Amino acid sequence: MSSALNTVRSPLEPSSFSRKSAATLIIIYAFIALVPIAWMVMTSFKSANDAVSYPPKVIFEPSMEGWVNLFTQRSRQSKEYLKSLPPPETWYEELVRSRQMVIAGPSRFLGRFLNSLIIGFGSTFLSVFFGALAAYAFSRFKIPLKEDLLFFILSTRMFPPIAVAVPIFLMYRKLGLSDTHLGMIILYTMVNLSLAVWLLKGFMDEIPQEYEEAAMVDGYTRLQAFFKIVIPQAMTGIAATSIFCMIFAWNEYAFAVLLTFSEAQTAPPFIPTIIGEGGLDWPAIASGTVMFLVPVMIFTVVLRKHLLRGITFGAVRK
Repeated sequence: MSSALNTVRSPLEPSSFSRKSAATLIIIYAFIALVPIAWMVMTSFKSANDAVSYPPKVIFEPSMEGWVNLFTQRSRQSKEYLKSLPPPETWYEELVRSRQMVIAGPSRFLGRFLNSLIIGFGSTFLSVFFGALAAYAFSRFKIPLKEDLLFFILSTRMFPPIAVAVPIFLMYRKLGLSDTHLGMIILYTMVNLSLAVWLLKGFMDEIPQEYEEAAMVDGYTRLQAFFKIVIPQAMTGIAATSIFCMIFAWNEYAFAVLLTFSEAQTAPPFIPTIIGEGGLDWPAIASGTVMFLVPVMIFTVVLRKHLLRGITFGAVRK
């Protein structure tokens, strides 16, 4: 009798077939998601010839040519001129000389990469900051037509960029905001603000109002209670919202290619234009893509616990 009771399985416990099926699907998804990234990393360490070889090479001799090309500008010189130069002082100069070229100076990639950092993190901070204030107002105060306003705010996020690209381009050109960091930060903030308000309102609703009332009884103002009581409790939701806003601002291409040309150009429109000998420099493009993935991956990994907790449980259910 006792052995029969021990073998009774809870209806909530997944069966062996379900666990195996889930594991198989996870492995397949991981394979599909990781293979392009792995191939991109491999291509960044290939030579120009190996990168475009057919059939594609899986086993190859590693080369730093793509990384050198990513960070330098080179010019082709005659053999006589190269012989007149002193011996190369560094390994990357020797690598460039082997291609009968010399380093003419640094490339523009680092500047574009820095622009992405400034615009991405700047717009994310502003989106979350103003989104938290608006979400708190929608959560705590009686606002006429609240649900309709929330839907209208979210609907602005549904517009494809191409639908508003031309009006924004004309407006920015008139205001002098084209190809400026300020203009791109404002634009990405406005695009992400609707998503931030919608997400953060759900987290604000999870925080009991009694916390703020007790704080205000102790002498806190509404604003002090918001920053010292509500914000720490909503930190999980803020972290999750920050990741979504950052991913959009970091990867956005359409507005960046239309509104930026040199000073504020970000990495996404710049990387595909890296030119090598005889066309696109695929190892350098792959190297730039790999480097471009690093900041957002670090940002996501640092906040991964908050992201999972925020999506699953909300702001205060820990």
